[in-house]
Amino acid sequence: MTSDLLYTDVEDDLRSAVRGLLTDRCAPADVLAHIAAGAPHDGALWRTLAQEVGLAGLLVPEKLGGQGASAREAAVVLEELGGFVAPVPFLGSAVLATSALLAAGTEDADAVAARLAEGTGVAALAVPLPTAPDAAFPATVRADAEGVLTGRVTSVADGSSAGVLLVPALGPGGPELYEVRADAAGVEVSVPVPLDLTRPIADITFTGAAGRRLAGPGSAAGALRAALLTGAGLLASEQLGVAQWCLDETVRYLKERHQFGRVVGSFQALKHRLADLWLELVQARAAARNAADALARGDREAAVAVAVAQAFCAPVAVRAAEECIQLHGGIGMTWEHPAHLYLKRAKADEIALGTPGRHRAALATLVDLPPAG
Repeated sequence: MTSDLLYTDVEDDLRSAVRGLLTDRCAPADVLAHIAAGAPHDGALWRTLAQEVGLAGLLVPEKLGGQGASAREAAVVLEELGGFVAPVPFLGSAVLATSALLAAGTEDADAVAARLAEGTGVAALAVPLPTAPDAAFPATVRADAEGVLTGRVTSVADGSSAGVLLVPALGPGGPELYEVRADAAGVEVSVPVPLDLTRPIADITFTGAAGRRLAGPGSAAGALRAALLTGAGLLASEQLGVAQWCLDETVRYLKERHQFGRVVGSFQALKHRLADLWLELVQARAAARNAADALARGDREAAVAVAVAQAFCAPVAVRAAEECIQLHGGIGMTWEHPAHLYLKRAKADEIALGTPGRHRAALATLVDLPPAG
């Protein structure tokens, strides 16, 4: 089946709504001021996005009170959020946590997803952010027969602002998924300083914390893998948004900057560098859109599309951010210019949900490539 990877009218309308709000509320100066204040997320911005625009329940089916959208629409949102390095928990709560709940397929999990769709709370999937979709089920948290959890998870995306934690744990019968209140007894949340200040992480320790089981050995492992696969595939669109902003901002700057009596952008060497970056960006867009479309259709080859997208888009975002800083000259190295926010997001995203090398190795396995050597 041939897919149309062009943006639909619905996706364009969604982009316009999100971009308009972010333009008003999430300008670079606003983001810099927010992280300087030390807050984990822009709570006011997230409430508007979650409740008024409906992003909290974007992937949640309409029967559960959500928008009933697909991964394609979520990818468009992440493009825009990446383009503004918006400090909101969309990836952690509305994508990773929500995808795990929906894939669990139990009434209890659906009820939690319905609550999240209201946009009044934030959830976090309690796995280390670098966890790849093909990773083994985590064994750092254990659950006893009564659902009491003990263990520790590090580098949980958006965990510092989450009220609900979705915790994969090894129970007496195997992999399980639990709901734990972040403010419950026996839960300790510490917040290390992350590389990317616009996406806080948390280290979470469970010492006899009471949990409610949402999925058992028959579905927990599959639900976690589905969430990580969805997250990795959609992260490529965020990386695309980061790269697009870096290219656009660099082109704008080089058209205005003068050196030796000429516009800097007229130098042929710089034109070549930007042309090369533009070509990589076009390819990255195709890879990211293909991954989102495969996830939206439930394609059996979705894992291949995700591996390709992550292996390609992550380095493109980093290169675009590096070029942005270098071609801005001295101003690009300052705190006041937002370029450093994009480099930090690109570098942090490069190791999130699997490194490019990990995804290339996964791709080789998926398509039966023989090992090198």
